[in-house]
Formats: sequence, structure tokens, C-alpha cells
Amino acid sequence: MNILPVRELNDALNQDSRTEVISAERLYHNQLEAAADMIAKRAEEKPIVLLSGPSGSSKTTSALRLKALLDARGLFAHVISMDNYFHPLNGLTPEERSKIDLEAPSRVDIPLLTEHLDRFFNCLPTQLPVFNFADQTREAGKLLCRKERELIIIEGIHALNPEVIGSVHKHSEGIYVSVRTRLSMGKKLLHPSMIRLMRRLMRDRLFRGRKTEDIIRAFRSVQRGEQLYIMPYKDNAAINIDTFMSFEAAVYSPQLIPELEAVSPDFELYDMVRDMLAFLEEITPLSSDLIPESSIVREFIGGSVFNY
Repeated sequence: MNILPVRELNDALNQDSRTEVISAERLYHNQLEAAADMIAKRAEEKPIVLLSGPSGSSKTTSALRLKALLDARGLFAHVISMDNYFHPLNGLTPEERSKIDLEAPSRVDIPLLTEHLDRFFNCLPTQLPVFNFADQTREAGKLLCRKERELIIIEGIHALNPEVIGSVHKHSEGIYVSVRTRLSMGKKLLHPSMIRLMRRLMRDRLFRGRKTEDIIRAFRSVQRGEQLYIMPYKDNAAINIDTFMSFEAAVYSPQLIPELEAVSPDFELYDMVRDMLAFLEEITPLSSDLIPESSIVREFIGGSVFNY
């Protein structure tokens, strides 16, 4: 378990915040480089890369940055989101939708996904689906035919579950990404899931217009799904990547502190609010201007070079 004392973080930010950002980005980049090296060595026998992790782990940016590293090694990679294989819900009533466990593997059209994974492995032309979240429909996307020495990166929360991906796991490389480092203040530790919640609070408020309390309520449901459907399969990954950025809470704090302070102490999940505030209020704020456009933090605050 990696632990970063807030005191040490503040010292680094006050001394040279730009250097702290560069150092944190390098640590993450080095993990991706090592992953790309391993994948490249076994690309012929394992051309499918399965990238999983809980919500807020930065699966998407990790997949896109990994693609860039593999492309540079002469192994062109296609990134596909498992979300596009969700079952459409447009024909269901609101009551029927409310009964669906959105975190469960059954949310995925498993027969279609496993068929496509088999086609990818065998370099057969495949009509990709595109899921429209606005109206919960699924449409036909582009036609993809993997060539020899090309790779397919599938990213999604169920990407390491053998019941979802079928027999292709024999021909795949598994990657598990998540926040693994804890912030500390004395004997108090901030669980990594709270960093992931901060990321969701930033993203969902900025880009999805959701309220703070609603985001936190949804995250509690997400945590339940993680324990049931993600954590049991994380050991299926040969590669583990810690997506924690030492400076990120310092970037989030100017916006999150006022939002969290506005939450009533009577809120049923106020313990989560209290835990985040206790740390955010002690961390030296950092301007987002110092954050590179390719950073995973940009996935949650905007301004990313990647098109999500």
C-alpha cells in the first residue's frame, strides 16, 4: 500500500509545483511504458488487450495513452469501449429501467461481445456497435477488420470477467487500473475510492450537470457493484497500474471545497463528504494551468487532448 502524507505533498507543491506535476506524470507514464513493452512482446499470441478498473480509475485515458505507445512500437491499436455493447433500454418503461442493476455484467450484450472478440482475434470484418446514452439506444458503427500485428484494446469495468469475455481470455493481456495510493494526515488515511469520487464529482458536475448529493448517492451504488462484479476478477490481470496523481486533489480543491461545504450535515452520506473535506482543506491548491493536456486529470476537469 502506497501512502503519501499531505505534509510532504504540500512541501513539494510549495517548493516547486511544476516539478511535482512532472514527477507524478512521469511515474504514471513509466507504468504505461512497462505495460506497452510487455504487450508488444506477446502481441502475436495475445493481440487482445482487456483493460478494466472501477469507476473513476481513468480507464479511457489509460487506454488511449497505451494505444499511442503501442502505435509508436509499430503495433497499431484500436480502442473499443465495452459500454458500446450495453443492451438498449429505449423500449423499457421508467419502472422497468429502475429495476435494472446498471453495474451488473448482464448490462452487457455478452453474446454479441464474445462473438466480436472472436472475430477480432481471427481478423474478420466486424460491424462495431455504438451506444447512445442520451436515448439509451444502440446503433451500427464503423466496420473494423483487425490486420496482422494490430491490437484491440477493450476497456470496461467487466473486461476481466471470463463470463463476459468468453474464451478470448486465452489470447488476451489483462490490465487492471485503479487508484492505489492513500493520502495521510497523521493516523488518518483517505481511502483511494475517495479520490475516484472526487474525480466523478468534478466530471459529472462539469459535463453532466449533476448535483453533488446525487453523484455521491450514485457512487455508493457503484461501490457495491465494484465489490460484486469487478474486484473478484482483478487478479486476472497480469499488469496493474496505479492511476493516482499526487497533485490531483490540489487541483480539485478550489472547486470541490465550496460544493462540499454546501452539503447539509443531515445528508445521509455525509461521512463521505466529511472525509473528503478534511483532506481537501489541508492541501495547498494548485492551478489547473500546470496540468498537461494528456494528463489523466484532464479526463475529469476538461481540456484533454483526447476526444472521449
